[in-house]
Amino acid sequence: MSTANPLADLLAGLAAAFAALGRRWYLFGAQAVVVWGKPRASADVDVTVEAAPEDSAELVQALATAGFELRLTRGVEEFVARARVLPFLHPGSGIPVDVVLAGPGLEERFLDGAVPVDIGGVSVPVLSAEDLVVTKILAGRPKDLEDVRGVLAERIDALDLAAIRSTLGELEAALGQSDLLPLFEAEAERARG
Repeated sequence: MSTANPLADLLAGLAAAFAALGRRWYLFGAQAVVVWGKPRASADVDVTVEAAPEDSAELVQALATAGFELRLTRGVEEFVARARVLPFLHPGSGIPVDVVLAGPGLEERFLDGAVPVDIGGVSVPVLSAEDLVVTKILAGRPKDLEDVRGVLAERIDALDLAAIRSTLGELEAALGQSDLLPLFEAEAERARG
């Protein structure tokens, strides 16, 4: 598939590869922020796929068949075991793609809640806006908080704020932290302000 939209071509390739393997997946990161919040520049695409590290050879083969090139030349298994990421390049667009292997628990919930969105004529499962806010609050870097502000500014009245609070509360308990909910509440207040 070749269109005037390199991102759509890339996403169509991912969709075809993951469908051929029968794997669920979702788009997250900056591209999900573009869907749910305010547009921002990004040099890459981040996706999570339902797979374990031992599935990496199968994923590499399927993505190579779909036209993606692995950015690692050696030590792939060790890298995947450590980082749970397969770094690819989509040569047709020159866009790097990080394929994250979903872990148990939270990422499985994110897979269940992914929302199909049309991006350039391609139906793409995208991390829900609520789950995107959760991931960005958890990351907590200045750029992530800017992304949270963008999503809240665009969607605060449409978001399930109780779901966000519940997930953040679960994360605080699991991680032994107490700063996630207050950070979210401050950003939500700022968005309403």
